[in-house]
Amino acid sequence: MSTTTYREAFRAGLREALAVDDRVFLMGEDVGRYGGCFAVSQGLLEEFGEQRIRDTPLSESAFVGAGIGAALGGMRPIVEIMTVNFSLLALDQILNNAATLLHMSGGQLGVPVVIRIPTGPGRQLAAQHSHTLEGWYAHIPGLRVVAPATLADARGMLATALIDPDPVLIFEQIALYGASGELADDAGPVDLDHAVVRRPGSDVTLVAYGGSLAPALAAAEELAVDGVSAEVVDLRTLRPLDTETVLESVRRTHRLVVVDNGWRSGSLSAEIAARVAEHALYELDAPVERVCAVEVPIPYPRHLEEAALPGPADVMAAARRAVG
Repeated sequence: MSTTTYREAFRAGLREALAVDDRVFLMGEDVGRYGGCFAVSQGLLEEFGEQRIRDTPLSESAFVGAGIGAALGGMRPIVEIMTVNFSLLALDQILNNAATLLHMSGGQLGVPVVIRIPTGPGRQLAAQHSHTLEGWYAHIPGLRVVAPATLADARGMLATALIDPDPVLIFEQIALYGASGELADDAGPVDLDHAVVRRPGSDVTLVAYGGSLAPALAAAEELAVDGVSAEVVDLRTLRPLDTETVLESVRRTHRLVVVDNGWRSGSLSAEIAARVAEHALYELDAPVERVCAVEVPIPYPRHLEEAALPGPADVMAAARRAVG
């Protein structure tokens, strides 16, 4: 085991991908000489050269479209969009091209492009740069949408994404980049098909993903002090959702709290609650609780930003309501 940061884990995944497959290249704004907006690709230009680490013009539609074209031509492009709000400028390419070409060509045109998207609030980046839009993209058939929340997933999801025949969107939590922890020295590719139980429990299920996993785990620790055993499920892949792992947990605990950094209306939390109601309604001993971001543009001031986001205290309160 070695101590590393999420940023370094993502970089290690990129370095390995570039080293093992000559078809892989990284492209995006400032990924080369600047080393990436969040320093994830720092040093890769010197190691792999300008043909493999390609700085692009400031046009998301253009360079995401170029990545789609490269994937159609047999390459394995990794496209970095600087932050999730800028992905909206490439939504036409992602939705109308990457997600649909396999279907519209009768299976002839696969688009194995990987798009990395820094996302989420928590670093005082104000309303335009603090979005949590993973749920929007999880709505789109033809895409695989993943949200690494642990160091092992940050290190290993890219390798699995690059062998997927479909477009894969990797949402990387900006607030986690500088966080550190222990990572196995032999960490490698990870599963993109299944959610995972990060903490077993018997009284209530806490479902989280990406940036909402940390407050869910912190809440579970505090609840244990009070004698409440909370099971924490990390979704990991948002499309396709691993509904069965969530249902299995609910059948054990009979209570559900969904933690989501996105807004409540039309959110992933709503989708999870609906699926549990469809398939395990009579397993529930209490109404489903949802802990989501306050439905306002994310504020800039630190104290207001924290107030707008789900925190451990909010998760604990929801879990206690469910158990009570």
